[in-house]
Amino acid sequence: MNAPEVLIVGGGLAGLTAALDLRSRGKRVTVIEKHSYPHHKVCGEYVSNEVRPYLEYLGFPVEMLGLPQIHTLQLSTPQGKLLEVQLPLGGFGISRYAFDYHLFQIARQKGVHFIVDSVTDIQFVDHHFVVTLSSKQTLTSPVVLGAYGKRSNLDIKLQRSFIQQKSLWLGIKGHYKNHTHPQNVVGLHTFPGGYAGLSQTETGCVNFCGLVQYQTFKKAGDIASFQQVVSAQNPYLGNFFSQAIPIFEKPLTIAQICFEPKSVVENHILMCGDTAGLIHPLCGNGMAMAIHSAKLAAEHVVMFLENPIFTRQAMEMQYRRAWKKHFTRRLWMGRQLQRLMLHPNKFRRVINTVARFKPLLRTFIKSTHGQVISRP
Repeated sequence: MNAPEVLIVGGGLAGLTAALDLRSRGKRVTVIEKHSYPHHKVCGEYVSNEVRPYLEYLGFPVEMLGLPQIHTLQLSTPQGKLLEVQLPLGGFGISRYAFDYHLFQIARQKGVHFIVDSVTDIQFVDHHFVVTLSSKQTLTSPVVLGAYGKRSNLDIKLQRSFIQQKSLWLGIKGHYKNHTHPQNVVGLHTFPGGYAGLSQTETGCVNFCGLVQYQTFKKAGDIASFQQVVSAQNPYLGNFFSQAIPIFEKPLTIAQICFEPKSVVENHILMCGDTAGLIHPLCGNGMAMAIHSAKLAAEHVVMFLENPIFTRQAMEMQYRRAWKKHFTRRLWMGRQLQRLMLHPNKFRRVINTVARFKPLLRTFIKSTHGQVISRP
């Protein structure tokens, strides 16, 4: 193919969405992804409806796939206090295995070029990027988007500040057959040292995705023991695991999950998705934020490529502003909710309060979600 106008490093939700958006506007796009499709990822696998119209515009057939439609949030404390509330927008359940693969197939059909390889270095030279792959191949492009996930060796190369800080968090994910978890519910269940989400996927299996402080997990010793400890510390999770049949040979894990603020532009690379900032999984809209951030990045890239007076400096500055406008408050609210949930006594008192005044909880949930984003 001709030299790409945009190189996207990472083919997860943000990378695939940006590729589809840019390709729909006639741009030559290459995505570099280190894993072949399809593959599982540690993820909550609940998608807020705020991005549904945009996904349908890009060609993703939400309605046709018959996905679980989720409109209720369950919250539980370690002591067994349960609260249910309607989600402001609702959403749908889908595994990353299926979601990413569908987007990949659509993008490939529309002419996005894919390379299965790892990026080892990115240099900005004379107004162009030089991207080096592990295969020693080099590619050049006027624009690079960083969508390679939560953390990477590239973050070290770019000397990003957050990568120097040791994270205390570990993510654990597994799929289970369990017929007791309602299709229309996303559950958020806390235990000392962490919390876990439960939601149904397109196969009917339930996704368990937990976030646990490393010291808490270390005391358990291994994943099987961790599940026993969690089951003993939260009756709803205990009931779930007592009736659950694992689908995976063993759960997936990811260490060093960092929620510290990140710069959304590094060495002229526009970052999107988790590469630009990670919202706490308990807010239930990380996938929607990744998709929305990709839309914002694509819009600013198109302006830069098509408008000679819209300089690179202007692109970077306005993308930073757009990111801050849409996501900074949501990320901050997520951090506050996490701090609260990790103090069981405080969290129990809050749950008891909002149980009497559910509009308070709906207001808080709304503050961690965005408005329905419009089509281009």
